[in-house]
Amino acid sequence: MNAPAPAALPAGLLLAYYGDDFTGSTDAMEAMASAGIPTVLFLEPPTPDLLQRFPGVRCVGLAGSSRGRDTAWMEAELPAAFASLARLGAPVLQYKICSTFDSSPTIGSIGKAIDLGTRALGGRWAPMVVGAPRLKRYQLFGNLFAAVDGEGYRLDRHPTMARHPVTPMAEADLRVHLRQQTARRIALVDMVQLQSGHGGERVAAIAGDDTPVVLIDVLDEATLLAAGQLIWEGRGDGVFTASSSGLQYALTAYWRKLGLIPPLPGLPAAQPAPVIAAVSGSCSPVTGAQIGWAARHGFATERLDVGRILRDETNEAEIERVVALACAAARGGTSVVVYSASGPEDPAVAGFETMARDAGLSRPVAARRVGAALAQVMRRMLDRTRLTRIVVAGGDSSGEVASALGISALSVIAGMAPGAPLCRVWSRFAQRDGLEIVLKGGQIGDESFFGSVLAGNGG
Repeated sequence: MNAPAPAALPAGLLLAYYGDDFTGSTDAMEAMASAGIPTVLFLEPPTPDLLQRFPGVRCVGLAGSSRGRDTAWMEAELPAAFASLARLGAPVLQYKICSTFDSSPTIGSIGKAIDLGTRALGGRWAPMVVGAPRLKRYQLFGNLFAAVDGEGYRLDRHPTMARHPVTPMAEADLRVHLRQQTARRIALVDMVQLQSGHGGERVAAIAGDDTPVVLIDVLDEATLLAAGQLIWEGRGDGVFTASSSGLQYALTAYWRKLGLIPPLPGLPAAQPAPVIAAVSGSCSPVTGAQIGWAARHGFATERLDVGRILRDETNEAEIERVVALACAAARGGTSVVVYSASGPEDPAVAGFETMARDAGLSRPVAARRVGAALAQVMRRMLDRTRLTRIVVAGGDSSGEVASALGISALSVIAGMAPGAPLCRVWSRFAQRDGLEIVLKGGQIGDESFFGSVLAGNGG
């Protein structure tokens, strides 16, 4: 830990990551881009020809959908994704997770992803940074906390995560939670060890040929920097890590301290748009409040009837009904939000299991059908109007929409809200190339988020 600081970062890629959902993938991209690290997020494994469009890129992401998938899907899909990223030669390979640790033994298993990722890259330890102070996520003695409206909650008492419809958090101690998902050895570098400067010694004592998972506490900027130092100096010939965007913030904080990157440049301000359109599949109370704000401030807000979407005989008619209303609003200069639920208490959420069962669908299939409907709404709106800026709220919805629009890659244009930057679309389809898009996690942004996207934070 006391070796002389290098004069420059190594050449080539510094980090490659697979995002377990689309909104989290853009969050990680923003963290690197805001530190001045050229970053591109791909929606398909990057080929050499595609990479040539982005000379000088130092960080590459691949947006995925594993957060909502079962372990069989992960075993079938993730090894090839990890192998394609590992071939790029970055010293750090990340499985990017949500900072609220959305996962269970059967759905979005972080433990399963770690087992598959360490198989692809090896290494003597698998560090894990989950805390991200900029996103108001904190890990203390292995327990995860998140703040909502200025109030901090242990994650098993969090108003959203404690009753998440797919991956509810019943345990805030991430060691206990993760042990349900993997038989791998799990350890912790805690707050006291970090603050006393003994983190490196702790890692040396833990590391082994069995590649243990090592959680690292992060409470503030000092411990974030210490985590970055541990991982960068302990990367060896390559390290696999399942981490939130706290990893990106940790590494760039350490590089900045060493003078390897300039002082935080931040991101440019977004300019106003004449009109925007948004679709939301989020069940979060944060997004629900944002939809309510939009309705009170001149946006046209239209509910997608989930029951009609789940039935084959009414699916197409419901999509067309909503598209017609949304396009009429947009053509008239009114921004629009189409949503499937307005928070966790929404009847569409409480009654979703029953509606899915009545339609003869399993819950995962029904959820994907709702996402696909929102994707069709957005695709048809873009085909029939002159929209230049759009928003998608909800990680699973973002994946469906991005796939339907034929997006090859994204790069950051401007800052918007922490974790939800304004991005430029790169597409082989001329009518989509250059489109501006914000992919927003359910719990990201303040109440006036949709208004901010419309006005631009420079407007």
